[in-house]
Amino acid sequence: MAEIVNLRQARKRRVRAEQAAVAATNRALHGRTAAERERDRQEAERARRTLDGAHLDGGPEGDAPA
Repeated sequence: MAEIVNLRQARKRRVRAEQAAVAATNRALHGRTAAERERDRQEAERARRTLDGAHLDGGPEGDAPA
């Protein structure tokens, strides 16, 4: 005799497996530790400060001196 299969349960198992595969892919693409995020935030802040420090202030019109 053939095995009896509940189609509703089989469908739910298939959906769960597909969702697990998508979640694993997203973890690989977007998963970063808190330390990595903090390091990137500090690097961006350091770059912003460096850029702001190199900014030339202009006259009353806001243009840089010629």
